[in-house]
Amino acid sequence: MKKYLVYVLTFMTVVVLGLAFNAAAEEGITDTEIHIGQWGPQTGPAAPWGAVARGTDAYFKMINEEGGIHGRKLVHHYFDDGYNPAKTMGGVKQLQEDIGMFAWVSGVGTAPGLAVKDYLMDRKIPWIGPSAGSRHWIEPPNKYLFNTYPLYLGDAQLLCKYAVETLGFKNIAIAYQNDDYGKQGLEGAQKQLAKSGLKLVAEIPVNVADVDMKPHIMKFRNSEAEAVLLFVGPGHVARLQGTGKAMQFEPQWMTSTTCGDIPLMMAITKGGYAGTILASFGMMDPTAVGIGNIEDVNASTHPVLKKYHEEAFKKFAAKEERWGLTFAAGMGYVEPMIEALKNCGRDLTREKLVAEMEKIKDFQGIMGKVSFAPFKANDPSCRIGQTTVFLAQATADAKAKVLTDWVKTEYIPMGK
Repeated sequence: MKKYLVYVLTFMTVVVLGLAFNAAAEEGITDTEIHIGQWGPQTGPAAPWGAVARGTDAYFKMINEEGGIHGRKLVHHYFDDGYNPAKTMGGVKQLQEDIGMFAWVSGVGTAPGLAVKDYLMDRKIPWIGPSAGSRHWIEPPNKYLFNTYPLYLGDAQLLCKYAVETLGFKNIAIAYQNDDYGKQGLEGAQKQLAKSGLKLVAEIPVNVADVDMKPHIMKFRNSEAEAVLLFVGPGHVARLQGTGKAMQFEPQWMTSTTCGDIPLMMAITKGGYAGTILASFGMMDPTAVGIGNIEDVNASTHPVLKKYHEEAFKKFAAKEERWGLTFAAGMGYVEPMIEALKNCGRDLTREKLVAEMEKIKDFQGIMGKVSFAPFKANDPSCRIGQTTVFLAQATADAKAKVLTDWVKTEYIPMGK
């Protein structure tokens, strides 16, 4: 009888301990897996940016092949939201509530990101490396949101400064996507030009559904713009440049980091992108020509980028995939998270991940240096991540002529 009671008590103890362990287990983690979610437009007007999620997927597979994170494999769940915020919300909720994600990474677009930001933050679910340079990720800062993409405001600052001080232009115009992304580029341009006593000679909003660019080009031509900033998507860059050429209006085109993938843009524009000056937040295609002080632009001198090209892209990307900045960015946005996960050890929790992310200082993989700090409710700098960009110019052979070194951009608080 006593022996039977011992067996019963032992069994009950194991059950209770097992239940206690399951109750305490972090959502999205098993003994062998870490579940990570991501959205990205595989179809629709922003489909060229869908390579970001595919880049992350190849990167995670490379890490898994190397043994994973302390014995756990990264299980990557990404879905096509078509750059539609409603679809973003629906997909995030479905994955989070049906499967349970430990964290979310990247996620293309300001509007899609804003659609799910509160949902994730209210549930204290980490979101690392949004694929958009929106000020909304840091204003106000949130404990569980870590930005790694330089702000669009900084792109506009550097482009305008170069146009005025280096190229000697005074007539600067902008075509901006009529949403938060484009409007932040507009604001950055306005404030930078004001420092030189200048104003934009034309400010033309572009809606995502707009197709006919003739009215826009006519306004730019009438404004006598010498340079036109393009804070729009890849498709609209192609339409604007193509229509401009047809209407004999060919200013110095300048684009934000969102359209900084030169081989991609050369393909979309059928070569019309040649000569465009672009802002960039990280390393380019391995075939890029490194000119000036940024040796790392060339993959042959950047071992990390070369490793990703050989061990992630070549092994795990689909045959029709194209290697370039957009695909590689899917790796760069989440490199700091992988560093933090490794530092967490085997006993992984969301709070430990946050604590390790906050210790990251001057981390540099294939992007610029990334730093975070302990969370402070009124200090956006604790979550801003990367603040440096550089300029390059697309060449006719789909390579890059680097124009500047890394430049630290100014953070402009909302309403200032």
